[in-house]
Amino acid sequence: MKAFLGDANSGAVNLYDVPVPELRSGGILIRTAYSAISSGTEKATLETGQKSLVGKALARPDLVKQVLDYAKQNGVKAAYQRVQSRLGTLTPLGYSCSGTVLAVTDDVTDFRPGDRVACGGVGFATHSEFNFVPRNLAVKIPDNVPFDQAALTTIGAIAMQGLRQAQIAFGETVAIVGAGLIGVLAIQIARAAGCRVVAIDRDPGRVERALAFGAHAAFPSDDPSTVKRIQQFSRHGVDAAVVCASAKSSAPVELAAELLRDRGRLAVVGAVGLGVSRNVMYHKELSLALSRSYGPGRYDPNYEENGNDYPIGYVRWTERRNMEAFTDLLSSGALDVAPLISLRFPAEEGANAWASLNASAYTALIQYQAEGNASLPAPVIAATPRSTDQVRVGCIGAGGFASGVIFPTLRQIKAAVLESVATQSGHGAASAKRAFHFQRTQTPSELVADAAVDAVFVLTRHDSHARMVLEAMSRQKPVFVEKPLAVKREELDAIREQFARQQQLGHEPFVMVGFNRRFSPATEAIREFFAGHREPMAVTVRVNAGFIPADHWTQRDAGGGRIVGEFCHFVDWVRSVVGKPIVRVSAVALPDGSRYNRDNIAVTLVHSDGSFATLVYVANGDSSVPKEQFEVFCEGAVARLNDFRKLELVRNGKTRTLDFKHDKGHRRELELTIDSIRQGGASPIPFAELVEVTAACLAVQDSISTGIPVSELFPPAPKAAACAQ
Repeated sequence: MKAFLGDANSGAVNLYDVPVPELRSGGILIRTAYSAISSGTEKATLETGQKSLVGKALARPDLVKQVLDYAKQNGVKAAYQRVQSRLGTLTPLGYSCSGTVLAVTDDVTDFRPGDRVACGGVGFATHSEFNFVPRNLAVKIPDNVPFDQAALTTIGAIAMQGLRQAQIAFGETVAIVGAGLIGVLAIQIARAAGCRVVAIDRDPGRVERALAFGAHAAFPSDDPSTVKRIQQFSRHGVDAAVVCASAKSSAPVELAAELLRDRGRLAVVGAVGLGVSRNVMYHKELSLALSRSYGPGRYDPNYEENGNDYPIGYVRWTERRNMEAFTDLLSSGALDVAPLISLRFPAEEGANAWASLNASAYTALIQYQAEGNASLPAPVIAATPRSTDQVRVGCIGAGGFASGVIFPTLRQIKAAVLESVATQSGHGAASAKRAFHFQRTQTPSELVADAAVDAVFVLTRHDSHARMVLEAMSRQKPVFVEKPLAVKREELDAIREQFARQQQLGHEPFVMVGFNRRFSPATEAIREFFAGHREPMAVTVRVNAGFIPADHWTQRDAGGGRIVGEFCHFVDWVRSVVGKPIVRVSAVALPDGSRYNRDNIAVTLVHSDGSFATLVYVANGDSSVPKEQFEVFCEGAVARLNDFRKLELVRNGKTRTLDFKHDKGHRRELELTIDSIRQGGASPIPFAELVEVTAACLAVQDSISTGIPVSELFPPAPKAAACAQ
């Protein structure tokens, strides 16, 4: 399909061929009719991309801090690679579109194929020929509303939510500061609600056009007489003001506060400075509210992505209900948006749309289809002959870790060919293809089924790992999956059953998990130091993991929590150093309520030879302290490893110190994986150990919940299904 993507490095927008997004649970797949360009938001994003590296840093000091923090933990080189990877990405643009439903999942009952819909959401309602949209971000279009007007629905919901935050009432006087696209829509909505509307803008042309769009009065913001004239118009000062302007200064907010009557209400929609004078706010006792985009539900993944609605008795106007209200106003004729969309571009010329926006243009529409033309393109898979000296890798997922670590490392391995890359939306795949020179892009389903892909690398969010591993195994393809192998016990059992079933059929599956730390040069030096030991080991591991808020994806169902999602690294490290199976797990967590999501834990692992390991994993520490420290005690000797940079090996009173370049084993892990696949060998980590480590992490969760040690980590091996006769 065709999609418009922005270059984070140059700020340019171009049309790219990307895979059609896959239909996923809780959503709909649409063929886009029109997408609307948000002149303010999108142009600001692209202008940031056009800045120099210093300019980008000045524009986003929050991201600079993130880079510096990352460099402290992972080194300057790793931070540099991460920045370069981010700058090389292509970003989907847009968040408001209309189209026709092509397919729905079984759990979606309020839409069906053929429905005309308006859709919203960054990353969902993009400037693309096809879009996957979660159900709560789509509404049906009334029959008398054309596709082009419905494409403004999400932008209209932003204007509507701003007015709701201002708590406007019938008969009140409302000031709209900033008469751009959202401001003009707010003018019309406020007038439809029975308000007297006054518009203010710094552009004289927009002041004049605001009257044509329904404002009862309109004035330039830089005219010294404006405040007095508006006070005369409103008699007592305006009852409410909605700031729809965009400015670095707080001037729009200061102006709005000056216009308001005593105890007036101020709502801020646009990106403006908030340094309003306390003197004005205090003496008038003004109320200030920020408007969060389309309405309640915005930025809540449980609402937007998981489809969990808010009860109407408690939250009357969610973002979806705001979108419905906007389409109702379009249907009734209360809104006239046709003059706002004079600029239209067919998809082939859509890259010119952004440059065409100026002060006289409120938005531009990109057209993708003629009405009634709603079908999916057939996938094209170009098979190529296989070389026994190389492994053609297909990667599913192109997130930060994949782009920052896995892809660059695979490119350095001669035997690895970056054959194909797939993502759920398709946009990330196009970005990875360009940045890392993959041969092509596909959907995840196409990639797994493609005979030209020799091995599948699963680099997606954690809750999809088990399903994709099972799909790859069912096609007898080697699979590398970033940790964890599974986030639920039933998923782990399903993988074990599939493994046993294929063994019985005479095929030895290849499954590898990205437990890289056991392949670090420092870890290998520790194993060599204790090689041939006869006594049990005592191991301590301390991880200053850092705080991650409860609403981060790793903490939700998509991530499975940090115990199975990250703590598993350290369980595997201990397993590789001790070299004996784990037979008992006990764990406790600090009673820290909901703030840390039980991320401060102490775990004891007991191994079959009597060795034990104590692992302390905390989220309540200071980030300036090194993240990972390890100690191993055995037969009168000690190994101390500090953050994979410095290793001290102590025996007979003598200390040998080894320095490393913060190598956590990623390259060695991938080299061994590719080499084993190429030669038809076994996984670098035995499957039994992968299952054991995953089961031990699930047991940690159980022990924390029950307060009881878990001794039966592994139920009897599942029986393989009988072979067909």
